[in-house]
Amino acid sequence: MKQSKIFYAIVSGFFKIFLKIYNRCTSKWLEKLPENEKMIVACNHVSNMDPVIVGCFFPRRLRYLAKEELFTFWPFAVCIKALGAIPVSRTTNSSAAGALRAFMKLYEEDNDVLIFPEGGRSLDGKLQPLEAGVALIAAREHAPILPVFIKGSFEAMPPGAAFIKPKKIRITFGKPLRFSDEVYKSKEGRNIIMDSLTKAMKELESEA
Repeated sequence: MKQSKIFYAIVSGFFKIFLKIYNRCTSKWLEKLPENEKMIVACNHVSNMDPVIVGCFFPRRLRYLAKEELFTFWPFAVCIKALGAIPVSRTTNSSAAGALRAFMKLYEEDNDVLIFPEGGRSLDGKLQPLEAGVALIAAREHAPILPVFIKGSFEAMPPGAAFIKPKKIRITFGKPLRFSDEVYKSKEGRNIIMDSLTKAMKELESEA
């Protein structure tokens, strides 16, 4: 466990320095992250760089599902595993129920969990409609959601690109969204959660 934490710190620190130098990457927090409150981290998704960016600038190790194709190049596979990635097959990833169960299991194991609620990478760099899975997980686990928005990774490495361009990247961590037990348990709770998250993500996009 100790060796795992040390390796995570080394990998995270390396990528953070790389991003700061090569992509002039900056981070902004709209509210200080609570130390003892685990989060569902919901981020926009436009590039394969995104999980690495969030994983480096979030102060704790995030766990998230990643398509197994990203693990074919072993040096990169070792690095993203250190940052919390868990490989999933196309079959598992295409099953909404399977993915939801996996995310909830990770959260229940006391992890901060990273989710890309658009369901896939945006092909034009703009925020796409959010899928309801994140609200389902939040409602069942009574979990707070931390909205996050990355600006510039689409220009640095859009879908299909093989190399990273030295484009400026900014990541903004919004204010955690917390809901009452009544909201989590109500029939309309998921809609309320989705509306709140969508609004927060759009605000982050407009301010990025």
